[in-house]
Amino acid sequence: MTLLGHVSSLWRYPVKSMAGQECRELYFGFAGAFGDRCWALHDAAARRGMPYLTATAFERLLCYQPSFRFPERAVLPPNLAEAASVAPGLTPANASAEELAVDVTAPTGERFALEDPRFLQHLAAALDSKHQLRPVHSDRALTDCRPASLIGSTTIATLEAGLGRSLDRRRFRMNVYAEWSAAEPEEECVGRRIRLGEQVTFFVLERDPRCKMISLDPDTGAHDPAIFRHVAQQHDACAGVYAAVLVEGVVRQGDPITLVD
Repeated sequence: MTLLGHVSSLWRYPVKSMAGQECRELYFGFAGAFGDRCWALHDAAARRGMPYLTATAFERLLCYQPSFRFPERAVLPPNLAEAASVAPGLTPANASAEELAVDVTAPTGERFALEDPRFLQHLAAALDSKHQLRPVHSDRALTDCRPASLIGSTTIATLEAGLGRSLDRRRFRMNVYAEWSAAEPEEECVGRRIRLGEQVTFFVLERDPRCKMISLDPDTGAHDPAIFRHVAQQHDACAGVYAAVLVEGVVRQGDPITLVD
């Protein structure tokens, strides 16, 4: 196996389109990272293909800070040890919606339970009347497309050079940020398997087609269209890669990333 680099940071997003959480370790199952986008706000006014409220429609949604009500239960699947002890290893059960309950801190400093009607009223005050919101929970990551995502240091550095300024890594909203040892970007791994740490194996499926989201400031929601315009014009509107999880397990910050084949 060829060493490509290492994991520089790991992220999950408890509520789709809200702020993310950096994690020292993250469990990746076939359905995605544990606790990643396990909640979303279903929106009756959203497009049929994307039935949730996202920051592309309400930019300030990025400024809402979700946190798990029971953080100790949101680290790993509840029966991981038992499942791993049964050869060749069972797929562990996901936590329940109650165990992965989320509280949200609004930009105003107010704190709500995600399912609290007062929170939905709070959002409704910032939206027009056509939006009809309700929180939904899923055992799989409610990602736009694939269950896992990765972007490397080379890709971000190339974009920064083209734009002539630094970029906050959080704009890309990836699960895995990689620091590459060589200059080759992650797109060279499309169609191949990579291993993160001792066990977790990704099959890199395709380049990640981007949208307005990368043009939104993660702290303020302010829109800077020049960022997506540059990615669209110079990089085929892609940055980073999507992946499927072939072997489940825990990835930790600093873990090596190797090319399997």
